[in-house]
Amino acid sequence: MAKPQAYPGKEISVVFDGRRCVHSRNCVLGLPQVFRANVSGPWIVPDNAPAEMLAALVRTCPSGALSYQRHDSGTQEAAPMVNVIRVLENGPLACHADLHIGDLEPVYRATLCRCGASGNKPFCDGSHREAGFTASGEPPTRESGPLAARDGVLTVSPVRDGPLMVEGNIDICAGTGRAVVRAQNAALCRCGASSNKPFCDGSHVAAKFRAD
Repeated sequence: MAKPQAYPGKEISVVFDGRRCVHSRNCVLGLPQVFRANVSGPWIVPDNAPAEMLAALVRTCPSGALSYQRHDSGTQEAAPMVNVIRVLENGPLACHADLHIGDLEPVYRATLCRCGASGNKPFCDGSHREAGFTASGEPPTRESGPLAARDGVLTVSPVRDGPLMVEGNIDICAGTGRAVVRAQNAALCRCGASSNKPFCDGSHVAAKFRAD
């Protein structure tokens, strides 16, 4: 698949990484004059909207497929005040934090595969749709107390043939925003077989899940 593509503008430039896009459509619905679907030539035209408006829209991209670079006096994207992982219905884990995923460059937004079918693990590539993956975005709430801090680095370590090990302050939420658990570490299923989703229950062993 193609490498990330930069779309330069006078005050702000946008980068699109199609490998990470989950087609949330926030961009084409929010600023259709900038994100022009099904056109010939460049489909992103940053100068067609004010830089501040465009930056705000890019930050709503859950997968991090879109990012931006300001060339004016505006601020660059920063880590959020609260680290959040949202469990999406029949879909991936939408993460917003100062994310350090394996040995990759840190990012602030990512959608991580939990169906086991992605060809771009640990990121979601939309394969859950073709795989017919079904999993609730409303897991039950677990008892947990408030965290002393809610931000900071969130480390995500994919275990070979196993779960995603998450370390750092984290609010895991249902897709609707309801709190599931507040924790400082978690083992999250990425094979699609756990009966305790989004958490790992060891089912990857019986499922013979294979992934780096």
